[in-house]
Amino acid sequence: MIAADLSSKIRAGELPPGSALPPQKELSARYGVTLATLRQALKRLEDEGLLSQQAGRGTFVFSPRATYTLDSLRGFAEDLRAQGQTVTTEILGQDTGTPPDWAGTVLGDGPAVRLERLRLVAGRPAVHQLSWIRGTVLAGADLSGTSLYAALAEYGIGVRRASEVVRPALLEEPAATLLRRSPGEPVLMSERISYGLDDSALVVDRATILGSAMEIRTERAVHGLTLHWSRPTV
Repeated sequence: MIAADLSSKIRAGELPPGSALPPQKELSARYGVTLATLRQALKRLEDEGLLSQQAGRGTFVFSPRATYTLDSLRGFAEDLRAQGQTVTTEILGQDTGTPPDWAGTVLGDGPAVRLERLRLVAGRPAVHQLSWIRGTVLAGADLSGTSLYAALAEYGIGVRRASEVVRPALLEEPAATLLRRSPGEPVLMSERISYGLDDSALVVDRATILGSAMEIRTERAVHGLTLHWSRPTV
């Protein structure tokens, strides 16, 4: 109850980032619980990245991180909006050209659309994304308010699957300036290839993700577990 209430207030902006919580004795009295129970709730919120407990100073609110999930075929903005996050997209560039080697070797010969976007979560830069899209059908499309997959679907181009690798990296220019961070800061780098219904590559993405603004989460389960018994050979 305590953790849920404080989490709700943080996410709603009632407790803004950087603000200090009241002293623990005051909080425990307010919620009618013991100090031990309160501290368990605060520790849970700290583990979730919503609070920072600093010895001798107090407990401070962190800005809640958006979660990018890896269990569905959706883009960044769709994932975040599904969690109730406010996401806006700035189109930094959209033109036709020849892909660089890292994208061209996947997409093959022919022209492609270069799409550069900046994703802002709650008004703050969180993701810089550079996409190369096979063909020129989306060269003039307005992609500021719709997902890339939805835009392709409007032209009868379906996405069947995607493969994605997320690895640690260091922030480099010009992404550092666009994300308003310092070069050399640790970030996450996502590289995704989206495939069409005929299993040919349609889109190659590279996205720089601020770890201070987002976290990646996935759910795992065991499916179809089968045990095979056999007698040992004598």
